[in-house]
Amino acid sequence: MLEALRRVVEEVSAAGHRDEALAIIVRRVRDAMRVDACSVYLVDAAGGHFVLMATEGLDPAQVGVFRFGLTEGLVGCVGERQEPVNLAAAPDDPRYRPEPGGTHYPSFLGVPLIHLRRVLGVLVVQRASTHRFDSDEVAFLVTIAAQLAGAINDVTRGDAISRLLREHAETPDFLQGLPGIAGVAIGTITLPDPLANLAAVPDRVPADRDAEEAALRAAFSAAQTEIRGRSEQLGAALSVEAKAILDAYVMLLDSNQLIAAAVERVHAGNWAPGALRETIGEYSGYFEHLEDPYLRARAEDIRGLGRRILLHLHSRGALPRSCPNRCILMDEEISLAGMADIPVTSLVGIVSTRGSAFSHAAILARSLGIPAVMGIGDLPIGHLDGALAAIDGYRGRVFINPSPAVLQSFEQIIRHEEGLSADLRDLRDQPAKTPDGTRVRLFANVALLSDVASSLGSGAEGIGLYRTELSFMLGERFPSEDAQYRTYRQVLEAFAPRPVIMRTLDIGGDKSLPYFPVVEENPSLGWRGIRVTLDHPEIFLIQMRAMLRANAGLNNLQVVLPMVSAMEEVEAARALYERALRDLRDEDVDAGRPPLGVMVEVPSAVSLAPILAREVDFVCIGTNDLTQFLLAVDRNNNRVAGLYDPLHPAVIDAVYRTVRDLHSAARTVSVCGEMAGDPAGAVALLGMGVDSLSMSSPRLPRIKKVIRTIHRRQAEELLHRALAMRTAGAVRSLLDEALELAGLGLLLGPTDIDAVNPA
Repeated sequence: MLEALRRVVEEVSAAGHRDEALAIIVRRVRDAMRVDACSVYLVDAAGGHFVLMATEGLDPAQVGVFRFGLTEGLVGCVGERQEPVNLAAAPDDPRYRPEPGGTHYPSFLGVPLIHLRRVLGVLVVQRASTHRFDSDEVAFLVTIAAQLAGAINDVTRGDAISRLLREHAETPDFLQGLPGIAGVAIGTITLPDPLANLAAVPDRVPADRDAEEAALRAAFSAAQTEIRGRSEQLGAALSVEAKAILDAYVMLLDSNQLIAAAVERVHAGNWAPGALRETIGEYSGYFEHLEDPYLRARAEDIRGLGRRILLHLHSRGALPRSCPNRCILMDEEISLAGMADIPVTSLVGIVSTRGSAFSHAAILARSLGIPAVMGIGDLPIGHLDGALAAIDGYRGRVFINPSPAVLQSFEQIIRHEEGLSADLRDLRDQPAKTPDGTRVRLFANVALLSDVASSLGSGAEGIGLYRTELSFMLGERFPSEDAQYRTYRQVLEAFAPRPVIMRTLDIGGDKSLPYFPVVEENPSLGWRGIRVTLDHPEIFLIQMRAMLRANAGLNNLQVVLPMVSAMEEVEAARALYERALRDLRDEDVDAGRPPLGVMVEVPSAVSLAPILAREVDFVCIGTNDLTQFLLAVDRNNNRVAGLYDPLHPAVIDAVYRTVRDLHSAARTVSVCGEMAGDPAGAVALLGMGVDSLSMSSPRLPRIKKVIRTIHRRQAEELLHRALAMRTAGAVRSLLDEALELAGLGLLLGPTDIDAVNPA
């Protein structure tokens, strides 16, 4: 049975379309279970009937014709109850309806096909004999149905794309992905050059290793020249941040580390394309399994550069390509190199099947004001080149071959967006103050030096969270004190005298370093954050000295400790902090005494808030991790990501309790994370009296607009109503409605597209 199960799943996953997949299922299951009939019924597009879609043993002429209502017959009973129905004499059951074609099989076993709580259909097996299926047979059919439901869903999505390409849908069908960069766009889908497929490169023994090395070095150089030229071509259209990103990639291509690793593989016996594939795989592998989405996205960027170099190895070079006037770039992973192919005046949006909103390509798209949809799932995108599409970066939706009604709605939204952007730009130098006089400080989250420029340009009043771990991730060893000092000094100088909150090294668990790997069975609850650096005080002290030295003469540094779960951790960290201060004073370095705070990211820290208030100077509430831990939801796991919501009543309550406890002790509280950058979340936090909000810089103008529109008293009333609600959906509806009534509906994104049928 296990072998049969494995074989069926493999064959179905490889099927080219849904009908082929279903034919494989009914044939293989009938043979494996030695039954007289096996059939699959699927819910139709209108959602009103189960339709016979494949059968071995019933009348094949009834496929696509014979149907039950969702609650009719034994098939409807299986779907309604969402559990197996096992009968020895099915015709005797009052729910029985005759099978198509007059076929009579007394023995009936049906199990539901369910994907992510949605009933897709019913899998049925039948025998001519009169007896119940035994428990092992029921278990086998349940097992295979559970595995096949996902495969059926995937292949059905592929068929939906083919249908959308053929004709406009009667209802506005769309592909559902993840929100990337806010905004909407209409354009023609364009795919990258098909030769840039690293995964398809085979290993091959080089005939001339020196010649292969020369070709490899030339390809690296050509890619570097191309990207530098692209940066110059984009010119004033790019922000300082985006230019810094492109410059960083030129440096990566020019680094001895990357090319030396590839050349070494050439001389070990692999030709240049194979050596490149292995090298890019190794370096991207450092990042792709990390929990942190920003750092994990670096793997996408490295693979994108690898594909660019591969094109030059194919002697293609930077060949000009014909692009539509309004181009939506689509690929499995959108890279800077891929974006470099499209003229900036033509590129209106990007769509990625596997990417994230944290990639450098997404940052570049944000700089250019280009909306993006990420993570729409594995799809046969090769069929989509040249198709018209409309994308909604607010809700992560892609409409293929949209109807005239959908196009009209998007065009209206685009016009409104243009007016909103101009309005928000005028707010840059205005204070974030409510109409009734409450002042809220708005800070930016920063991870790279290249983030600093965009943060300043957005009107940020400081850095609410500087993530120091990236410089640790990119090297071959722990960075020296001097290297860290230079980086921290640049950040502090750029914002002085405005405050900069630097988080101490937050690694561990599955966020490991290439030179300091940590393997654990449960990394999310393992050796991470402050636990790692306290176990290695030498690492903590070097970083603390670098931070304190960088603060000398500027005095705008604040230090925050990550993932604190116990008071012993605070006490140990403070002792090391004091030691670093004493050592620097002995060296005549006047580093001041920067405020020391903690991140509240785990439930125990919420409970400890009254005690923490007596031991630290301030608190940052990290709502991303706090939400995940409170709800036991990994937001990067698409099976449960729908359960992740910072507006869940449990999260609202935990944040509010923390704010009250800290304010009772006269301590300031900031919130960083998605909740702070969400207009609805910002209203709730305003009602709590949070002192400052920190978010990615592009979100800052929108949140400033919210603060300057909503009265503090109104926000308090909304908060207390939200605290009495039972679900995150109810909370969000309450807050979104308040924003709509305040004239801020455009900040929530498009709402007038009746998109109810995700493909």
